[in-house]
Amino acid sequence: MKLENILMSLKKFFSNKNTVTIIGVLVGILILYLGYTWRVNQAITPISVPYAKVEIPSRTLITSDMIGYTQIPKSMANSSSNLVTNSGLVVGKYVSYGATIPANSLFYSEALMAAEEQPDSAFADIPDNYTIYSLGVNMHTTYGNSIYPGNYIDLYLKAVDDTGKVIYAKLIEAIEVLAVKDSNGEHVFESTVETRSPAELLFAVPDDMYLLLMKAGYITSNQIEIVPVPRNADYSANPGETLVTSSYLKEFITAKTTYVPVDTIVTETTNDTTETATE
Repeated sequence: MKLENILMSLKKFFSNKNTVTIIGVLVGILILYLGYTWRVNQAITPISVPYAKVEIPSRTLITSDMIGYTQIPKSMANSSSNLVTNSGLVVGKYVSYGATIPANSLFYSEALMAAEEQPDSAFADIPDNYTIYSLGVNMHTTYGNSIYPGNYIDLYLKAVDDTGKVIYAKLIEAIEVLAVKDSNGEHVFESTVETRSPAELLFAVPDDMYLLLMKAGYITSNQIEIVPVPRNADYSANPGETLVTSSYLKEFITAKTTYVPVDTIVTETTNDTTETATE
């Protein structure tokens, strides 16, 4: 009987609308409290992330002895999409071109790059039958150091013809600048702490274009000069084919040089005697 009375009392208690409302409010508050507590704990829970123990200059290979570990709130890591929290994504990478990672700094993805992304890696991957061409420049001819690696520019030829008239016209269009270096061979734009003056622009060009440019560079009697001319951002974003644009200028250069045929050197071995012949 007592059990029946207890059950009846509970039934009446829970059938009361006010009781149900109060219980619902209490449950809701409990859920909100637990959810808030969980989120706060997640935000303030520290996680271990790598940091630079020493200053790491541009293009430096990052090794394990250069990094340490520190703890930061998880919310800080979540709020920064480019913060690197895994040391496996740091060790073996290089500091990006033009960046320096200060001592005690955390690592960010834009300051890191793989070996194949390094500026000089382009030289190792040039196509067959291409050659690196170096054009001597200075602060003035680069328009106040305004020509950057990755830019597509034009090359103009400035000269005086046999009648004494001045020639100035486009020789090559849409040629990519692979690197800009100073007189010490250092990349001009890799340092954020020192100013470097440009001394050469480096390009990868087909062998026949390389010969044409080199011949032009050796012709001094008519004061031939190759002049870099920068273009706008759209020109670099949508480059056309790299071409010699003037047959007149090409003939002007070749007429002042001598063609040297390519010889094939054949080495023959007969009776333990090595003979070299030119075909």
